[in-house]
Amino acid sequence: MTRFMILYPNEPGKKFDMKYYIEKHIPLVKSLLGTYGLVRTEVDKGIAGFGGAPAPFVCVGILYFESLESLAKGFEARAADLMADIPNYTDTSPQIQISEIVGG
Repeated sequence: MTRFMILYPNEPGKKFDMKYYIEKHIPLVKSLLGTYGLVRTEVDKGIAGFGGAPAPFVCVGILYFESLESLAKGFEARAADLMADIPNYTDTSPQIQISEIVGG
């Protein structure tokens, strides 16, 4: 299984609309990528860093795909539609990590 993580930095002066992200963007993700091997989604809201530091990320979106190939096909076909929605909920520049799940 492949995990696609979108990490939205917690930056002063930047916006992140969690309500929009959960109620509009994630359903859009599911509708556009569901036929491309998207297995499930998760949304983490940052609340703190270690030792009482501020959370480094305001939000982390996590998408699970059947394989790296299915993820690649989905984003090749639908990335433009997904990217077009980003300004509706944030003005941050997210970081991306793609991982292979190897244990648990």
